[in-house]
Amino acid sequence: MKRSLLTKSLAIGLAATVAATLAPRPTQAEAAEGDRSAFTLAVLPDTQFYSRYADSNFLPEYGTTPFHEQTAWIAENADELNIPFAVHVGDVVDVVGQESGWRAADESMQNLDDAGVPYAILAGNHDVRNASNSVVDTDYDLANEPFLDTFPVDRAEAHDTFGGADPTGLNRFSIFEAEGQQYLVLSLNWRVSDATLAWASDVLDAHSELPTIIASHDIISIQNDGVTGETSPNGERLWDALINDNDQVFLTLNGHYHGSAKVERQNAAGNTVTQILTDHQMAYEGGNGYMNLLEFDITNGEINVNTLSPWVVSKPEDKLTSYDTPVLTGANEQYSIPVDFESRFAGFTTVEPAQSDLSARAIEILTEGFNGAPESALAAAGNEHDYVQAEGTLAHWQLTGDAGEVAEGQLFDDLAGDSDLYREAIDASGSATAQPGNVTIVDSAQTYSPSQQAVCFNDSSRERFSYLTTAPDAAVNNADLSGGYTIETFLMLDDEWAADVNGWSKALTRSGNRSLIEGMPWSQWDYTASPAALGISNLREFQWTEIGEDATRGDKTNWSGEILTGTWSHVALVNDAETETTVMYVNGAPVLRTAQDTFGMSFNEGMPWILGSDWVDDGATNGWHGCIGETRIVDRPLEAAEWLTARPDVSAFSAEAAVDGDTVLLSGEGLPNAEIRIDDPSVAEQAEAVMAVQADARATVGDDGSWSAQLSAAQLAEGANAEGAVTLTLAQAFGERASEAVSVVVQVADAETPGDSDEPGDSDEPGDSDGPGESDPTAPTSDDAEADGDLPETGMSAGLPALIVAVAVLLAGFGLMRLRRVDS
Repeated sequence: MKRSLLTKSLAIGLAATVAATLAPRPTQAEAAEGDRSAFTLAVLPDTQFYSRYADSNFLPEYGTTPFHEQTAWIAENADELNIPFAVHVGDVVDVVGQESGWRAADESMQNLDDAGVPYAILAGNHDVRNASNSVVDTDYDLANEPFLDTFPVDRAEAHDTFGGADPTGLNRFSIFEAEGQQYLVLSLNWRVSDATLAWASDVLDAHSELPTIIASHDIISIQNDGVTGETSPNGERLWDALINDNDQVFLTLNGHYHGSAKVERQNAAGNTVTQILTDHQMAYEGGNGYMNLLEFDITNGEINVNTLSPWVVSKPEDKLTSYDTPVLTGANEQYSIPVDFESRFAGFTTVEPAQSDLSARAIEILTEGFNGAPESALAAAGNEHDYVQAEGTLAHWQLTGDAGEVAEGQLFDDLAGDSDLYREAIDASGSATAQPGNVTIVDSAQTYSPSQQAVCFNDSSRERFSYLTTAPDAAVNNADLSGGYTIETFLMLDDEWAADVNGWSKALTRSGNRSLIEGMPWSQWDYTASPAALGISNLREFQWTEIGEDATRGDKTNWSGEILTGTWSHVALVNDAETETTVMYVNGAPVLRTAQDTFGMSFNEGMPWILGSDWVDDGATNGWHGCIGETRIVDRPLEAAEWLTARPDVSAFSAEAAVDGDTVLLSGEGLPNAEIRIDDPSVAEQAEAVMAVQADARATVGDDGSWSAQLSAAQLAEGANAEGAVTLTLAQAFGERASEAVSVVVQVADAETPGDSDEPGDSDEPGDSDGPGESDPTAPTSDDAEADGDLPETGMSAGLPALIVAVAVLLAGFGLMRLRRVDS
């Protein structure tokens, strides 16, 4: 049943009912001698994804949601942190018509209701039926607005801070008291009418003695640098109508624009108005539970802004990632705003001072017992071969070559087969403005990319583009991905990327026309686009769009958080046919918006894969403005341990030794393209002669996983010890990333017998031991050794009088190094 909608008209005399006679406030100098006078205001930015994915993602995975943990933490710590009030700045839900989202929001805010923590909540653009800029609150069908069903005026009235509402019920004001001072909070709808502005002006006039905070969803925005704030058009309207001429307004709060920003403007009275934007929705897990605590330090004359997450510290340790930091300290995330409260608001009064530093105490409470995520196991690649070979790889392009311009027709080999890429000729590309220098190879890549080169597409736009393409007959064009897939690539946006020029461009496209695929339903968006593409939105979000194997299910999409320019990202798209989901991972972290009810991928036969542009209406368009690195397509879902960012286990190699005449043969198994080094200098006591022989003995493991090397037994013998043995050291390596050295003892000469000399009459005839013509009847024969089981126990070969090979155990998992003798 809907809650009844109750509204209150403004009564000018209401001020008298909330006014209080307050004791004189001591000066800052006087207060500084004692305890600090301070309180904390809690601010909840856009919670839309927490509400939307509560049932599908958060509750099944964690048993709770970020939204719930935020409000529960505020309720639990309100007394200790002196939190008299909380403000939600809108976009409470993501899909206005989704009942489960409103239910999740209702349950989360109930934590504050139950604890008696008063709050203000307002509607953002996602919370109203019609978010058009031209539609204002008085245009709404109020009986059909879910926001008023879940957060009606009578729910707000339950808190004694409630002051009143406008006739729509969407705009309200509250008055809370902290440290002996009353504050007015004016909460305004996403888009307000002139009538609402008049109502709000009357509220300000009626409470002109109260310092005022205006909260609305859209007041200031953020520039493309992700740091600099600026007033939005709607914010300018509010500035002109309510803020500039009302000196009591000293602070505004809003969300909507992705990131954190601050603007300080001078009002008509020459005083500063601080405007704060906070919106983390495009970050990991839809914002990862970050919210603001604003500590009003009356004593020291400042507002301390902190950004922290009760959600992060609530997660089980095995689910933590490198993104899970309890407290953010970046630009506009942790800072102080000087406010001379005495001069700014001469009417301030105070009673008893609060306890100690509330900001420090809040962080202490939050992080107590939090150990953080386990250290990352990721390691930089030793060279371009240092990656896990994935079974089912259909195409793998490393995009390497001489740095500089990529010529038209220049090839990039497919490491997996015969699906090479080449730069499409400008005349055939469809761009009349593309230039040869628009595509270049650079010596730059993401840290964990095996290939440390990439191809950059410069000066790209919707009309100016170039691209790399597979040939019309490339095998990967018609790849069957019905069993699932993994697509990996490394991407970077150019620092000069601009939304109006480069928004909605694509980096990787399986070209074609989805409208021609059987069963494809008509859609308003991208009906003639390619079957699948990875690109960037106008809000700098990675977007993956695909038509699954069953085209009748329509387009499925994944969206990342906001992507910074000039920064490399590893993107992995993993489609699991069994769970019928596609998950996008950015730098190892899954994005929140998982594509569901999809498996495999539809395609148009004979159409190429292209890198560097979109493909719509049967032609290329909208070039990628940035760089693309190593890219791989696999015909099954891969775990992270098989991604290009994972490193193969270099200790996984085996070896055996054999003697053939004057040659010591080494061979074994290892990782394809790895180097087997036999010159590791870790055995410092080796003779120079041995080192010289080993220096030329490096083997590369072939594609079949085998390797071999040859050493000169005679040269090795020159460095033998008194027992006739030398120690070889072996390691498997990809560049500088190598396994631990393993010692191999090789018997290359007879042991020296005490008393032996080159005196005349001595004989070195085979069989001689104690004297000319004598033999040792007790010496074991080869047959005796085999009968006694010595060979299996010792791992040694016997029977060659001059060349006997003995080895040590190489590596766990491969058992003993095998020895074999080649008789000559």
